[in-house]
Amino acid sequence: MRYVVGYTANARGGDAVNLAVALARRQGATLDLVMVMPQDSPYNGAYPPVSGIGDILAEQVSQWVEEGLALIPEDVPAQAHIQRGESEAEALIAAAQELGAGLLVIGASSTGLFKRFSIGSVASSLLHASTVPVALAPSGYSRTEPITRLTCALGTRVGAQEVLAVALAMAKRRCLPLRLVSLVALGPGESDATVQDAQAHLNGVAQASHTLAADALETLKPDVVVGTGRTIEDAVDRLDWQDGELLMIGSSRLAHSKSIFLGATANRILRALPVPMIVVPRDFEIPDEEAIL
Repeated sequence: MRYVVGYTANARGGDAVNLAVALARRQGATLDLVMVMPQDSPYNGAYPPVSGIGDILAEQVSQWVEEGLALIPEDVPAQAHIQRGESEAEALIAAAQELGAGLLVIGASSTGLFKRFSIGSVASSLLHASTVPVALAPSGYSRTEPITRLTCALGTRVGAQEVLAVALAMAKRRCLPLRLVSLVALGPGESDATVQDAQAHLNGVAQASHTLAADALETLKPDVVVGTGRTIEDAVDRLDWQDGELLMIGSSRLAHSKSIFLGATANRILRALPVPMIVVPRDFEIPDEEAIL
């Protein structure tokens, strides 16, 4: 099992490393720390490259990568890679595919509120294009102990069962308590859905999934919770969140098959969320239960 960590030599990179360590611990996972170097291109600001600049940049990136590796505890296997690419997001996706990674871990923008999300350009690109699940660490994330609970947010669109199947596999493998959540905004101008609708939907998805993972549902006995508030953001804020928790959510129906596209509701959830989030690509299939997240 391998996780690619999109590393940058700043607080955002540190947040990503911390989350990756928390996810990797007790899983026998190897972390692949990837730092992206700009690729020589006529579309770059300076082309052709100035003599000697490339060597200086490569030396600096190598030093940053070593500093990133030093953040990873000895009990978590890790190695470093320098990936060239015109786009940081595209280079990280390529690295994840080449390394056969089951997860791509990145940090939120450093401009966000402490323990909240602010999506930068790289994260935004990944959350609208990645072909592997993306884990996003909130700003200031410092926890490196193993994850303690998994919450799976289930919307009413097609694909809820696929996300739940991934959540069940992850929770079962890690022996994690599982919580299934549906969010209802009750304020004016919000959705017409009711608490009863959301409860019925959650129960329906769970029952339908018995054919896919009856043993996991029976073993885990997930909590089923409807979060309510005036807005989606308010509903997220009112939920009880543990310090070591992780939220899993699916991609929008607008996503291409096997790809991520973060929808409007997920974006709103992200703005209020105090814990890390994993976004699962549409039509994502678990390649191997031993390799799942």
